[in-house]
Order: sequence, then C-alpha cells, then structure tokens
Amino acid sequence: MFTSELDVLILLGVAGGALVAGFTTGFAGFGTALIASGIWLHVLPPVLIAPLVTIAAVVAHIVGLATARPVFDWPAARPYLIGGLCGIPVGVAALSLAGPGMIRVAVGAFLLVFAASQLSGVARFSIGSWGGRVADAGVGLGGGVLGGFAGLSGPFPIVWLQMRGGPSAGQRAIYQPFNLVVLAVAAVGMAIAGLVDGTVLTLAAIATPVTVLGSWLGARVYLKASAQTFRSVVLTLLMFSGGMLIVEAL
Repeated sequence: MFTSELDVLILLGVAGGALVAGFTTGFAGFGTALIASGIWLHVLPPVLIAPLVTIAAVVAHIVGLATARPVFDWPAARPYLIGGLCGIPVGVAALSLAGPGMIRVAVGAFLLVFAASQLSGVARFSIGSWGGRVADAGVGLGGGVLGGFAGLSGPFPIVWLQMRGGPSAGQRAIYQPFNLVVLAVAAVGMAIAGLVDGTVLTLAAIATPVTVLGSWLGARVYLKASAQTFRSVVLTLLMFSGGMLIVEAL
C-alpha cells in the first residue's frame, strides 16, 4: 500500500501515535482521536485516519476502564447515549461525503475559547442542572455526530459536564462509558459504510497492542492523580483538540 522507503516511517508513526493516544485516553478518559490524528496525519492518507482512530479509541477505552475501574453512572449517562446513538449516522454520512471543513473550524474555535477561559480563570461557566435530561441528550447528539464524523465523541459531553460541575470522578463516570459505546457503534457504522478496508485493519493490528500498553499506563497514572491535576489535563486536551481541528480543516 506504500512504497518500501516509507514503511519504517509509517510503522513508527502508527506505533508512536497509538502509544501516546492510548496513554492519554487511559488517563483522561478521552483523547485518542485528537492525539493520534495529529501524529498519523503526517504518515497516513487522511481517508484512513477516522476509522483507524475510532478502532484505536475503542481499544483504549476498554483497557482504561478495566484498569481504572470507575463507577459508571448509567442513569446519568442514558440521555447522552440516546442522543449520541441518534447522531452517529449523521456523522458517518458526513464522513462518507467528505464533510465540510467549516464543521471542524467551528467546533475547534469553540473548544479553544472554552478551555482557555476555564484554564485562565477569566470565565468559569456554571450552569448547574439547567436544561435537564433534554439538554443532556442534545449534547450527546452533538457528540454522536462528531464521533461518527471523526472519532471525536468526547469534547461536547466533557465541556457540558465541566459546566454542570461536580467531582471529576463523577464526570468521568458519565463521559467515558458514553465515549466507549458511541465509538464502538461508530466503528460498526464506518465498516458498514465501507470505510474500514484491509489497509485500515492492517494498521489497526499494528496499533492495537501499543494502544493497550499506553492505555494501561495512563490508567495507572490516573489512579494516582489529584482532582485538580486531572481537571487541568482535561482542559488542556480540549484546548489542544480545538487547535488540531482548526489546523486539520485549514
């Protein structure tokens, strides 16, 4: 599929991206797509990246969840999941049609502004329980669309839960199972749409064992991190995610 001169570079890029992305997801409960795509774009054709990062994200979430053993808040996660499952077909269809870069720019700009304001302390948005489960489902819908489009299901629910407030562990107990379910369904949707071919499966076979290692290490670090450290890392990743979306679109 590639020239022999690039084989070593591709293997190193795929393995390196999988390791760092796996570690990030094991620690923060999201981040595979934003980290891996930023590395893999340098060594892989763009058409391969969305299905590959989606598969890698599912692997990383499974390992991270098994290692960190968080308490899942299924009742609170249910409206997000309902919305997310409805949004996946829209995202997969947009990916199949090579959706416009304007989506990435708009979402990226939003994430940059939100995360930067929260980190700097300029503005600390707090909405409490405003909107209830209906609003939660709407946020899940947006996460589902982005999950089906780019394997990036996490940012919308995470931003929303940050504004809802509450302990970091409670937020993770909602958004990580959401990410796992949405991305697993998105991977199936991409396969049905013909986006998961032999090349993607070959690269996934290379990335999977390294992703497992990275996710396990990240989950072990998460268990020792303070709530403030965890929050700062999550916001930094959201800010980086916004920047990556804008760069990819441009």
